Amino acid sequence: MQPIPTPDTHADVLLDVRELRTHFRTEDGIVRAVDGVDLKVRRGRTLGIVGESGCGKSILSRSIIRTVPEPPATISGEIRWRRKSGEVVDLAGLKPMSTELRSVRGREIAMIFQEPMRSLSPVHTLGNQVVEALRVHEDIGRNEARQRAIEMLGVVGIPKPEVRFDSYPFELSGGMRQRAMIAMALMCRPDLLIADEPTTALDVTVAAAILKLLKRLQVEFGMSIMIITHDLGVVANMADDVVVMYLGRVVEQGSVETIFGNPQHPYTQALLRSMPRIGGREENLATISGSIPDPFARIPGCAFSPRCIEAEAGLCNVREPQLHRFGAGHFTRCLKRESVLHGR
Repeated sequence: MQPIPTPDTHADVLLDVRELRTHFRTEDGIVRAVDGVDLKVRRGRTLGIVGESGCGKSILSRSIIRTVPEPPATISGEIRWRRKSGEVVDLAGLKPMSTELRSVRGREIAMIFQEPMRSLSPVHTLGNQVVEALRVHEDIGRNEARQRAIEMLGVVGIPKPEVRFDSYPFELSGGMRQRAMIAMALMCRPDLLIADEPTTALDVTVAAAILKLLKRLQVEFGMSIMIITHDLGVVANMADDVVVMYLGRVVEQGSVETIFGNPQHPYTQALLRSMPRIGGREENLATISGSIPDPFARIPGCAFSPRCIEAEAGLCNVREPQLHRFGAGHFTRCLKRESVLHGR
């Protein structure tokens, strides 16, 4: 694995994604699931990726660790990853099943999923699966691996971990299975944990406990987190930085304070209006009209314009907006905001 020159990459940038595209070629046409995404994950910080279902969030996360099947997918762009040694490698330039990529995936970048029962084998004990995650990446004996796995199960809050080590996933509650997934992901103490909708299948109380656990482990392990969610409440609670996606593209990004306090893109504003609020009346909850377009559709101009309450005919449905800086670390992709920036 050869390092690539990074004269413009600061040491606190752990992951630097540039012009990432993940396109699927099908019999019906090309699906542009991720279509030119730029983002950065900084050391020790949490990046929240938010948007409705179908915006490309999960495909983005899987593209970063190269678990999207290639083919039918083709991945292009740059995925610059800073290793523990300080060298920076482009994961997009590695072969999906290469030893070099596998030494990063699972060891330096780990991932947890929203439905652990789909990720945990029902025919193997919990302990065997956690141990396997460790032994794949480290030359370690079975007994030592068992002891470390039991310790990690305890760290993530699983009671009687020495007993649960020999349990099967179906014997655990949803919250305990999610904790087990977190234990598996953290066995090699990764620098980046990608959490894809980690609380979607959980009730409110258990979800809050899982988020609290992730925040504690982030500090304890000194890792960065990328959290994928459609829930802005989760973003507000967890994230330092936010990327808002729509139809495979970034439409706004900035600090969590900026996105919640001064959102510029109409889509971000609409998402925020649709958030339930304490003391709010359910019948007054705003919604976003329409739905995410068909993945094969190519919307002329701004992809959000058919649903946008600010869309201007002859502008928004004609020109494709670019991502422009609106303030320090704040970027948005909107033609009307662009006109304000340039005094038009």
